[in-house]
Amino acid sequence: MAVAYELRCRECGKTYGNTPLSICEDCFSPLEVQCDLEAARGRFTREAIARGPSSMWRYQSLLPVPEDYVPATPAGWTPLLQAPRLGRRIGANNLFIKNDAVCLPTLSFKDRVVSVALANAQIFGFDTVGCSSTGNLANAVAAQAARLGLKAYILVPADLEPAKILNTQVYGAKLVRIDGNYDHVNRLCSQIAERFNWGFVNVNLRPYYAEGSKTVGFEIAEQLGWRLPDNVVVPMAGGSLITKIRKAFKELIELGLVKEKEVRFFGAQATGCSPISTAVKAGTEAIEPQRPSTIARSLAIGNPADGPYAARCIRESGGWAEDVSDVEIVSAIQELAETEGVFTETAGGVTTAVTARLYAHGRIKPDELTVACITGNGLKTTDALAGAYETEQAIRPRLTDFEAYLEELDGDKGDRERDRVLVGGANVR
Repeated sequence: MAVAYELRCRECGKTYGNTPLSICEDCFSPLEVQCDLEAARGRFTREAIARGPSSMWRYQSLLPVPEDYVPATPAGWTPLLQAPRLGRRIGANNLFIKNDAVCLPTLSFKDRVVSVALANAQIFGFDTVGCSSTGNLANAVAAQAARLGLKAYILVPADLEPAKILNTQVYGAKLVRIDGNYDHVNRLCSQIAERFNWGFVNVNLRPYYAEGSKTVGFEIAEQLGWRLPDNVVVPMAGGSLITKIRKAFKELIELGLVKEKEVRFFGAQATGCSPISTAVKAGTEAIEPQRPSTIARSLAIGNPADGPYAARCIRESGGWAEDVSDVEIVSAIQELAETEGVFTETAGGVTTAVTARLYAHGRIKPDELTVACITGNGLKTTDALAGAYETEQAIRPRLTDFEAYLEELDGDKGDRERDRVLVGGANVR
């Protein structure tokens, strides 16, 4: 038999079985999937997991799908990389990068959540699926709908990055550009979901969709040798990912797969859209909506659905939240690439810049085991680096020309070193 799971209201506790629904009919609070951990105890073991596939589906027993469900896409099981060179730059001795920039099939962690959402779309009999998206979710829904033979309607803000637009259209999905920000798009999707019998992954399928994020937490623990880190730094858009990683750790503790430990959670946002970090700094869980204005469009949700729960997660764990400027985001994208060979999108720049600030401000100690979550690939937001690099003049295919090029390069390096001294040793680009 499959492990039992059902929808339950996060506030009043009312249960709903399994149905495409995201809001409690009594108190209007969000619904969440609850698994029967006692039923999972005998089958969700280290040995059983090790025998599973090299994908997020090795944790299928704690995901809301039937036991006999056969996944079509091997999403997840992405690398957990030590980051010593970045660590030396920012004062971290025990830093790891969870690199979902290489997640299959569309190079972001959204492939995980969509895998679970579309599994349930099939279970509920939907032949058409959709989503509101700031980019990565659009790519993931379009690709996996194509693989499953489902029709897809993707609604996005009109100013989305060109690469993410193309990476949605190429899969044959119907892309609908909306003259407004993400919150306008999401409101329209809620209305469409009520009007048509379609499965919207972040509307009526949202509780199932969100559970896919737990696999990030499961993987971190397993890849650390079945132990929990001291700290996790997570980018925040709607706020769900940070809460689900914490939920994953709690489930592992309850099942005895890891030792009980308090993990601190740190949220990362862009200053141009920082409703959750603003709430954390104010010491409240009340989210004041903001109008997004940032290059980190994948995080540009001004009224995050799980914002209060993300703020609560951070506060209860003893963590913190920070936000960084667009200039810092671009610099951090470059720094992560130059030090660790990981090219991340703007959301990863947010995570990297916030991680550096947390060390600089003493909120994370140098020797603490810290995992920074990189959630998307830099090839999706190359426009953020427009103008950052000059086009080099071509040289003739002669050794003398190459030697002259090296001499010029050494001269430019000396100029840059003098510039750094003039500004007090700051690493200017």
